[in-house]
Amino acid sequence: MIKHEKPKSFYDTFERKGAGQQVSHYCPGCGHGTVHKLIAEALVDFDVADRTVFMSPVGCSVFAYYYFDVGNFQCAHGRAPAVATGVRRTLKDALVISYQGDGDLAGIGTAEIIHAANRGENMTVFFINNAIYGMTGGQMAPTTLVGQKTTTTPTGRSEQNDGGPLGMAEVMQAIKAPVYIERVSLGTPQGVLKTRRAVRKGLQYQIEKRGFSFIEILSPCPINWKMDPQTSRKWLTDKLEPVFPVQSFRDEGTGEAPPAFREKRMLKGKDLLKLLQGDTAITEVTESTLEETQYVKIAGFGGQGILSAGMFLAKGGIAEGLHATWLPSYGPEMRGGKAYASVILSKQLIGSPVVDLPNVLIAMNLPSLIAFEDDVQEGGIILVNSSIIDRKVSRSDLRAVHIPASDIAKEGGLIAASNMVMITAYLAVTGTLKVDTIKKLLPQSVRRKEHVDKNLKIVDASIAYLKQQGVI
Repeated sequence: MIKHEKPKSFYDTFERKGAGQQVSHYCPGCGHGTVHKLIAEALVDFDVADRTVFMSPVGCSVFAYYYFDVGNFQCAHGRAPAVATGVRRTLKDALVISYQGDGDLAGIGTAEIIHAANRGENMTVFFINNAIYGMTGGQMAPTTLVGQKTTTTPTGRSEQNDGGPLGMAEVMQAIKAPVYIERVSLGTPQGVLKTRRAVRKGLQYQIEKRGFSFIEILSPCPINWKMDPQTSRKWLTDKLEPVFPVQSFRDEGTGEAPPAFREKRMLKGKDLLKLLQGDTAITEVTESTLEETQYVKIAGFGGQGILSAGMFLAKGGIAEGLHATWLPSYGPEMRGGKAYASVILSKQLIGSPVVDLPNVLIAMNLPSLIAFEDDVQEGGIILVNSSIIDRKVSRSDLRAVHIPASDIAKEGGLIAASNMVMITAYLAVTGTLKVDTIKKLLPQSVRRKEHVDKNLKIVDASIAYLKQQGVI
């Protein structure tokens, strides 16, 4: 007796979809459910589900974490290969799967998939090609056929206007590093069996640390093709397969794994910390005594060192053992355009780097003060570069500190260091970090030695000004 059952690498019930749910969200006749089952069965048979990490970006596959009882990342549109690379480089024994649709992989994420393939990352990519944007309403995809009608090509795709359908397996074939490239189809039962073999081969090669595998799967999308499930499979074999030939493009899975792609350099925690700290670790830094999480907005115009001030502040927080994030934002102008940086310093884990309601505003010019003054939380602090801003802070429910940052920096012989004046004032007034920590960071963060010396003098001059004015 043959007993059919749900693969053990699926959840028993799909509670993330809804209490007690036992069916997926995929439309009748959709190929995603078929491919999901083929992958799930392979994970069980290879006994690797407990170390599998599944990347599901935007698209119909976005809710794979509803179903697979494995590690899951929901990735930004097109970025699954980039996230998968991060997982690959940090988790040596993980089985890494990037599962992507045609709009996601061939359109929005073209750069990510090409460079992951070119690096020969040891991962398995499943590319579901149904020639249309399935989840977002049936728009033309890079793989849409010439003459095929979609919501954005109501009269059919025009090769003259839109170019022809993009063959991603052929693109992968042009890259040297991948060890396995195959295109299969779900159009017939025989095609499903070949897809099963390709799925297993792509996973097996990763387990053996052979390198990058790319399996393109031609899949029906009855709803957006406006067909019933049976007709959609015939259309797939009659129309899609001639344009996207089903074949094995490359199979280098026999023999010794290529040494150039067998193992990549693994990034450890100390490596990541070094990227943030620079070449020389800061020593003898006292742990921060921060009590309240700091949501800092630093704003001004391009050329005032806004972004570097934010980075500098985040590095200082890390040096004192805090969690820190830095999120830059700037206009297209090289100089003179608006620029601001959001920095969060906390003893707690930080969920998002976005700062909508800062409790600290460092305003380097008048437009920045006007733009963000009302957003600052009650009881917060605003530091104003009074060399440029000729008005006072209008609010009375917070603390305002006006300091002629540009003038102090100019007197110190380095007008570009006005950002350092403001950072020094912020730390001296609030005690968020120790000014001494900033001094220790300067030799690592400033390239020219003479500028290091000038910055150090400007820090001291800023402290002297604040004491003279009775601010500290």
